[in-house]
Amino acid sequence: MNYQIKVPDELTDYETEHILNLWEVSEWKEMTPAYFRNFFNDSEFHMLSGSGNEILAVIRLNLNFTLEISGKQYTFAEAVGLVSAREKKGYGSQLVQLFQENMIERNTEAIGFCAAGLRPFYQKCNIEILENSAKAILENTKGGWISSEDDDILIFNASGETKELLRALGPGKNAYLID
Repeated sequence: MNYQIKVPDELTDYETEHILNLWEVSEWKEMTPAYFRNFFNDSEFHMLSGSGNEILAVIRLNLNFTLEISGKQYTFAEAVGLVSAREKKGYGSQLVQLFQENMIERNTEAIGFCAAGLRPFYQKCNIEILENSAKAILENTKGGWISSEDDDILIFNASGETKELLRALGPGKNAYLID
């Protein structure tokens, strides 16, 4: 197996199409490779590939994720879009482990989010989880500020100060997603 990191311009047309198929987001199905590269220009794609270069698992690192907490803005790398080509083969957990090692090695503060139902997967991967903290992250919509759909904040790599900042989120202490 091969772990690789690519920025959007390094992805082949086949890889962009394969990633979109793995993600199964209906609004993105018709994205052209050129549009994909532009749309995700502030990202890195961490991939686990097999011997035939087929993508076994992928996770996107959004390098432009900013939260406002207590009037101050904090930018993190956000891990999103983890998907495995085949379930129960260990590809996703292997990629999570390699991804976390890479974030630590590069000293990059990286967080992610998950629904409570995915908590056991990340616990098995030994990822630190701030349970039920993601609901305190509010996103601006046409109807106003709404709570995140996710339940937990995942800590792939963060300083003690950052962990305490995120751990303090909850009722009465929200974070606001900045576009």
